[in-house]
Parts: sequence; structure tokens; C-alpha cells
Amino acid sequence: MGISIAAARSAARLPALWRAGLVTFAVLASLAIASVEARAVEIQTVETPGGLTAWLVEDHTVPIVAVNFSFAGGSAQDPDGKEGLANLMAATLDEGAGELDSQAYRQRLEELAVKISFDAGRDAFYGSLRTLTPNVDDAFDLLRIAVNEPRFDADAVERMQRQIISGLRREQKDPDAIASRVMAETAFPDHPYGRPSSGTEESVSALTPADLKALHGRLVARGDLTISVVGAIGAERLAALLDKTFADLPEQAELAPVADVTPKTGIRKDVAFDVPQTSIRLALPGLKRDDPDFIPAFVMNHILGGGSFSSWLYEEVREKRGLAYSVGSYLVPYDHSGAFMAATGTRSDRAPDTIAIIAAQMQRMAEVGPSADELAKAKAFLTGSYALRFDTSDKIASQLLGIQMEKLGLDYIDKRNALIEAVTLDDIRRVAKRLLADADPIVVTVGAGAS
Repeated sequence: MGISIAAARSAARLPALWRAGLVTFAVLASLAIASVEARAVEIQTVETPGGLTAWLVEDHTVPIVAVNFSFAGGSAQDPDGKEGLANLMAATLDEGAGELDSQAYRQRLEELAVKISFDAGRDAFYGSLRTLTPNVDDAFDLLRIAVNEPRFDADAVERMQRQIISGLRREQKDPDAIASRVMAETAFPDHPYGRPSSGTEESVSALTPADLKALHGRLVARGDLTISVVGAIGAERLAALLDKTFADLPEQAELAPVADVTPKTGIRKDVAFDVPQTSIRLALPGLKRDDPDFIPAFVMNHILGGGSFSSWLYEEVREKRGLAYSVGSYLVPYDHSGAFMAATGTRSDRAPDTIAIIAAQMQRMAEVGPSADELAKAKAFLTGSYALRFDTSDKIASQLLGIQMEKLGLDYIDKRNALIEAVTLDDIRRVAKRLLADADPIVVTVGAGAS
């Protein structure tokens, strides 16, 4: 395949250096990134005897294995009144498992230079493993007990609750965090997407180990398990390790249904907050990832606000008027909805002007659209920069997982740039009219000028 990945020229010496104790896992990874030569991504589909499927990029350049995986169902599965449950489960799965309490488990990870982490998205629950190949069997065993036998000991759960609540209190003083929370609850009222994924002080404080065990039993299952692996491991060995790790999980998850929803429009929320700068968010209905117009919308958004220094919003808001340090727009494709959002922050007395300028650029895109030169430059950037998503093992594993989850196909890496190149000015104008014509967005401001 045509995308390049990182490979260290000095790789032949690295395993010996590691065994001699002269290079750590972090140094080994950084060397693999810093000294590179082009190699093509070759994806193998690994089918395990136990019925699991994984995508593998086998690369023996350095002795590292990176594993990314996901289960269907994230914070959208939090029961009413238990907001933040999936987030707390992500924080506690590696805080003791099997016969190892939290301290023993963390010590074992450190001894083996293994990194295991979990994270709760809106629609999926994610996990990752990073290990040196000499420790791969022990690393997968630590992952196995975390996934299959989490302890959820009361002291570990309470400690993680305190950490999460501390973060929530900090967010109460952060206008950007407040704006994002208010935007979600305004765009998706009475829907799981509108609830705070990290929870509230009250909801997190009330969660119990029994709640965590119940969610784990419903959510962690083989049926919707997606796996990507990159590194120095062969397909046969990987298949055995994956079965050992995941094959004993329940066949199917017990997920609560999540309704499709369209974000609200035409609502203004101003939150008074005593800070010098006002945080601004705008939102409109967007597209799901499987929408035929998603790629044209992706290119359109790059020109409007996703392209950082080259975008219309950056030019109009920052370069011409100096109203903000950063400004941008982005697509938010959920499983059950899609949103188009813009965000910035500016002096409180200039917030109305800034909002008006962003709205005007949206309307300009819908009515006029970009020039042929702007479209050509956007395509050149988006296709040329795509290889940067594959320059480390971590990035490759993450990209492969996303491609699988979105059901884009094994050949997506090969055809993605061709899809970008095929976008025409007519495509941009069509999708811009669809998303932005006569837009009446939700507008949220958090700052001293709000009423």
C-alpha cells in the first residue's frame, strides 16, 4: 500500500541496547520515530481460532507491539443519574485485576515497561496496550485480567473518583469546558449526547463498585470488539494471544438503544463568567461518517475553518482583525448524529463582532464557495499530510482502528487520497448549501459580557 510508516535505521542495535538496560521503552519508541525510512503499510487480516478478527501491520524494525481496540458503547451507555460511569470504568480497569490489587498491578506494569490504558468515548469504549516484544506474553496477560477480571476495589474506586471530581472542579473554572458542556446539553437535550460524559460531582460521587461491575458486564463483550495491532509480532502468535485475552468474554453486549437525533438550532445561551476573554461556540446539524457527502464536507470545512492558518475563519478573525488567537471549525460525526461546530475565544466586548464574522463566512461558503485555487491547495494539503497519520506505530494502530470502526474497508488507506482528489467545486457548493445555507446555529458564549 502507498502510505509510509516509520522505521528506524538503527533498529538492528536497539534490542541489544534494551536488553543491556541502556535504553528504556520511551527512548526506544522515540528512536523509532526520529530515524525513519519509508516502508509501505501492509495490512493482514488475522482470524483467530476463537472467532476474533484483527488487522495487523507486522513490522520487526523495532521490538515494540502496539494494540488498539474498542467495544461498542461508551458514555452514551451511562444510565440516567449515573453520568460519568463509563469514564470511571476507564479509570479503574487498570487499578487492580485478578489476584493483583491496584499497587501490585501498577508495579507489574512498571517492571515490564508495559502501558495499558482505557478511555470512554461517546459511542465506544477504547483500550490500548504498548509493550516491548520480549514482554509480550506477560503484557497480554495483564491486559487479559484487566478486561476479564477487574477488581473495582472500593479504595481504588474512591481514589479515582476523587481524581475525576478534582478535574470536574477545575472545569468549573474553565470557560472553554463550560461552553462545551452547555453546547452539548443545548444541542442534544434529553439525549445521551447531551449529558456530561465525565459526569458531575454529584453523579460521580454516588457511583459504586457495583455500578462499575454492572456496566462492565453489559458493555465488554466480543461481538462488537474491534482490534488493530502494529509491531514486531506474527499473525499466528498474535491470534493465540488475542484468543487468550478476549475469547472468554461474553458473546454479545447488552447495550441500551440510543436514538438517532438531530442537533437543535436557533438557540442562544450566554453564561456570565468573570474572565477577560469570552469563549464562543457555534453549532449546526452535520453529517454522520457514512454520509456520501462526508468527504466533500471534510474538504469544505478545511477551507472554511479546519485548515488552521490557511482557513477563511483564521484569515478573517485573526489575520485581518486580530480578534482571536485561534479559531476553527470541525465536523463531529457520532454514531447517531452529526454536528458542524465552530469555536474561538475573544475579548468580551468583541464577542458580538466575532460571532457575526463567523456566521458571515459560513454564509459566504454557502452562497459563493471557494475558488478553484483554494480547492486545489486544500486537496494538496489534505493528501500530502495524510502520511503523517502513519509515522509511528501508535498512530498506525489508531488509524486502523478508526477505519475498521467506521467500516471504510481494508483498502481505504489506498483510496482515501483519491476520494479527496475527486471532490469538485460543485461538490463543495452542494454540501455547503446543505449544511450552511441560511444557517441558524446554536450560539453559546461564556464570559463577562454575557447576560
